[in-house]
Amino acid sequence: MANRYWVVSLPVQKSASTLWNSLQDQISKHSFDTPLYRFNIPNLRVGTLDSLLALSDDLFKSNTFIEGVSQKIRRQIEELERVSGLESNALTVDGVPIDSYLTRFVWDEAKYPTMSPLREIVDGIHTLVAKIEDDLKVRVAEYNNVRSQLNAINRKQSGSLAVRDLSNMVKPEDIITSEHLVTLLAVVPKYSQKDWLSSYETLTTYVVPRSSKKLYEDNEYALYTVTLFGRVADNFRTSARERGFQIRDFEYSPEAQESRKQELEKLVQDQDSLRSSLLQWCYTSYGEVFSSWMHFCAVRIFAESILRYGLPPCFLACVLSPSTRGEKKVRSILEGLCDSTNSTYWKTEDEGGAMAGLGGDADTYPYVSFTINIA
Repeated sequence: MANRYWVVSLPVQKSASTLWNSLQDQISKHSFDTPLYRFNIPNLRVGTLDSLLALSDDLFKSNTFIEGVSQKIRRQIEELERVSGLESNALTVDGVPIDSYLTRFVWDEAKYPTMSPLREIVDGIHTLVAKIEDDLKVRVAEYNNVRSQLNAINRKQSGSLAVRDLSNMVKPEDIITSEHLVTLLAVVPKYSQKDWLSSYETLTTYVVPRSSKKLYEDNEYALYTVTLFGRVADNFRTSARERGFQIRDFEYSPEAQESRKQELEKLVQDQDSLRSSLLQWCYTSYGEVFSSWMHFCAVRIFAESILRYGLPPCFLACVLSPSTRGEKKVRSILEGLCDSTNSTYWKTEDEGGAMAGLGGDADTYPYVSFTINIA
């Protein structure tokens, strides 16, 4: 599948079929590796010249917006597939691959009646795509919120002993709680364990001798218990901190531990559910946006062709996908099929063309042309 297509329209001098045959012949002779397709546009409602000119001013801006939304959804799909470990699915419009939908485009009369004013069609497309973008923001925010909560819990469970959750490391028999005695949990730097073992009994009075036991050790710290009288606990914390030992606040509660476990399981389930539903929504919404975008492109090529070639509408619209090295040759073929005096008038500034630099586009051609990037 190609990632980049040109949508162009050429002025018809004799008949559209004659021009189409000439274009096919030239492409097959001089750029045989360039895919070429007709882009079938129905007879749309022209309206007034003023309305076409006003519409033309907005078409480039609206196209940038619609293309941007399609790319946002596509990137979201790629991210969700990567995180889910899924192979990339071919993106479709109602089951039709997007490249086939573009190259075999058929106007949806039921959705966009051809008798509607062009401005009404364009505004309807813009409104639909804007609503999809708003829905995307809400759904992604909901998914990211759950993912952030889960990441925060995982960080607590996988961080160093100075910050991580200790409930999975402490058993009921490790904790002594009575009317007078309490057990504290000390986080000791890994290379200060000898210092801890030789000094903890003297950090304050009323520390139970030989009560310290190592529960866990990671790359930076070791976790020790120490039992002492409750009334000297604050003094012990202060003295321990002065020696570089951290006393972690901890209260053993089987109920709280079970609650945290259930919360984690629920968040994992919520994340999987939201990810799956978001991915399915993105597949469907991408198809909607892409379909709307192609109808928008049809309106754009129609409006710009009339402004370029005049009335009545008499032009040939087509889609090409030249290789990078073949672009210059294809441009030359397309220009050769336009009126030669008209071609000179639209040449670039370097080539002395009268219309160079007008219209705000970097590239100016004697025919209507714009690019669609679908990846």
